[in-house]
Amino acid sequence: MLSVRSILYPTDFSSYSTQAYFHAVSLAESYRASLTVVYAFTPRESAAYAVERAYWQEQLETVRPSNPRIPVQHVLLEGDPATEITQFAADHGIDVIVMGTHGRTGAERELMGSTAERVMRDAPCSVLVVKMPKGSRPGIARPHLAVAAR
Repeated sequence: MLSVRSILYPTDFSSYSTQAYFHAVSLAESYRASLTVVYAFTPRESAAYAVERAYWQEQLETVRPSNPRIPVQHVLLEGDPATEITQFAADHGIDVIVMGTHGRTGAERELMGSTAERVMRDAPCSVLVVKMPKGSRPGIARPHLAVAAR
């Protein structure tokens, strides 16, 4: 039987990430697993570093499942998202990573890269990549919207 005790949910606060959030919460409920919500922020060399870091930490803290029985932790990572996510998973014995993808293809993917693809390739655990349903348009969904407990 598959044992899932810890789930890592990386977010970039996009509607693509929101799709993955609902899956991560559902898995956490089903397996009675802990949920770690991470955001990998790439600091800029500037005087506004502390303000920017505080802003992202505050945003991160708003992502909470409505089910109070799900243990949740928030972690602000600094650096390249794919590298930081995979390193965090390795360092903390994460069982599964649940993340969204923008689903870019072709030249756009070559220029932008694919964080989800790099995480899948380098992660020390299973990775569930969630995409937007075909034909849907990304909106301005917020991952902190409450998920009804089942």
